[in-house]
Amino acid sequence: MARGGGGMAAVLGLAMVLAAAAQVACVAAGHDYGKALSKSILYFEAQRSGRLPGSQRIAWRASSGLLDGKANGVDLVGGYYDAGDNVKFGLPMAFTVTMMSWSILEYGDQMAAAGELGHAVEAVKWGTDYFVKAHPEPNVLYGEVGPLVGFQVGDGDSDHDCWMRPEDMTTSRRAYRLDPQNPGSELAGETAAAMAAASLVFRRSNPGYANQLLQHSKQLFDFADTYRGRYDSSITVARRYYASSSGYGDELLWAAAWLYQATDDGRYLDYLANNADALGGTGWSINQFGWDVKYPGVQVLAAQMLLRGKAGAAGGQHADVLRRYKQKADLFACSCLGKGGSNSVQRTPGGMIYHQSWNNIQFVTSASFLLAAYSDHLAAAGQAAQCPSSGSAAPSELMAFAQSQVDYILGSNPRATSYMVGYGATYPRQAHHRGASIVSVKVNPAFVSCQAGYSSWYHRSGSNPNLLDGATVGGPDEYDNFADERDNYEQTEATTYNNAPLMGVLARLAAGHGGARPLAGVSVSATATAMESDNQTASPPSLLPHVSPVEITQNATASWTERGKAYHRYSVTVTNRSLKTVHELHVGIAKLTGKVWGVDKARYGYVFPSWLASLPAGKSAAFVYVQAAPPADVWVTGYKLL
Repeated sequence: MARGGGGMAAVLGLAMVLAAAAQVACVAAGHDYGKALSKSILYFEAQRSGRLPGSQRIAWRASSGLLDGKANGVDLVGGYYDAGDNVKFGLPMAFTVTMMSWSILEYGDQMAAAGELGHAVEAVKWGTDYFVKAHPEPNVLYGEVGPLVGFQVGDGDSDHDCWMRPEDMTTSRRAYRLDPQNPGSELAGETAAAMAAASLVFRRSNPGYANQLLQHSKQLFDFADTYRGRYDSSITVARRYYASSSGYGDELLWAAAWLYQATDDGRYLDYLANNADALGGTGWSINQFGWDVKYPGVQVLAAQMLLRGKAGAAGGQHADVLRRYKQKADLFACSCLGKGGSNSVQRTPGGMIYHQSWNNIQFVTSASFLLAAYSDHLAAAGQAAQCPSSGSAAPSELMAFAQSQVDYILGSNPRATSYMVGYGATYPRQAHHRGASIVSVKVNPAFVSCQAGYSSWYHRSGSNPNLLDGATVGGPDEYDNFADERDNYEQTEATTYNNAPLMGVLARLAAGHGGARPLAGVSVSATATAMESDNQTASPPSLLPHVSPVEITQNATASWTERGKAYHRYSVTVTNRSLKTVHELHVGIAKLTGKVWGVDKARYGYVFPSWLASLPAGKSAAFVYVQAAPPADVWVTGYKLL
């Protein structure tokens, strides 16, 4: 496997200087970020599927899944298991590779200073080698690979009914195929993004491979855009594990943004700008970023383009749209810091940002990376994030908050527990992970069946026999409580997409106050082009607010007293003030203590009933709620304009 290359050697001198600064910074902070970085990358070797190389460092693992794809007549050996199971889910795997690549592109020299760049690049290539296999034709992409149950090819149900080492797998393994008759724009778009981002990683060290990845990326983007459709409508069994709640608009924009970074081809910037309304890029104000919802990532990438003077030729014809993207990126940052008004992210008493009970840490690591990267780009441009009602947030505030979240993960929390396995004195010993929880096949090669795995290993007390070194588990609940129990999968299961963004921010923190320095061997090609002479960073820090086309008003329409308590009926009217039709409208409601009628709870807020799927220009819709309290906070979470 590639572990860097000659093109990366030029930065090692500077990297060694950064390493010295990192050591001082780590001691001052009380955490060894360099050690945590090494472990965060090492974890991916425990998740490998396929024939393991001689350089494999997780010694308790062995080769597995060597017949993957055979039932479909295609070689799909390789790739990553997503978490504690033995299934290769395409969407989270692609997001993992995108974020690993972005981490390297932002902080590759810091990784080199820590001696980990080669391992990080190798981790990316393990994923992209698999994607090349999974994309045998321009309009064909193989998605989920796993056990077969009846007619459900490649679903996770059989695997999740079985507790077995990956090396012992005997269940049938087949793959779902996406094609024009069975489209999957989220999966194809995310895989396009992953391969475009990875092509930048290999541009200097392995240009032939980089060009191969870029060709696959372009084809996958065209496939995703031409044959639009939700991937979980084609791979229906994915809905139980990785359902697409945000749709595919964010993945299409995400892929276009990465292709523009990788190619400097203006048609991808045109796509990002011209579809900003229709695909929700400038309509969504979501405060979480992950494998399902990419809007904050798109918005930060677009903001970086603006800050670097990459708004397009002819005087930056897309500057206005990129400013709208930047406003959303600013709002994401402000929301994380508690300066986003009603959109601010909830925090636990110990200070961790909190979204959900199941694997909340995925959002902690992804937000921390976005804040760190955005902080460095804002600082380089001499700008700050503009918050809706609290002035501005300096780049140093973003970085300090990102560091606080990483420190929480590493043990600076009310339980004094590290949520990275193998780091610190106290960390999870019973990670929910099949391979780690059963004796290594190298220690005892005797076959362990599905049921024997449950009876002899899953339910046993005590630590796992194998250390899942570097795995970042799901983490504590909203009150900072955590139970280190193998069957507590919501808290003790680790995933690849927890670690992928974490490796980037750890590299940044390991460098102390050095900031981001694009790595010579992997830097984005566009940063030295003639477009930079347009000097679009001249846009002032205080941007004029973009008026939302969706207006919300609410009024108390009735009041009464019942059992000594005053109740109020509130009516909320949502009006489309634009000249286009609003689709997929989501509203956020906070401080709601009573019942609500007229909207339904969804993954990212509340939505109107299916019979009111769109709101034409000038039209309104309404819902009501009753509570014995002042009015709730109601705001627009997201929408698309067509």
